Amino acid sequence: MENIVERVIRTYGLMISLSPEEEAAARQRVVEFVKGRIGDENTIAVEAIKHLRGPKPSRRRRARRATELSA
Repeated sequence: MENIVERVIRTYGLMISLSPEEEAAARQRVVEFVKGRIGDENTIAVEAIKHLRGPKPSRRRRARRATELSA
């Protein structure tokens, strides 16, 4: 479990600049999330990173307006 936590915190730290306090809080969130999980370490790590990042905003492609096409 500690390998997963370290891997997740290292990866998350590459995505976002964390202060020592934020890193400790993120580490605690990961420990709570990983506790009791069964399965492949890679899958658990990916799910933990998703958990830290929170809900993903929708990025749907929108059709261009006719005025934008002529410009």
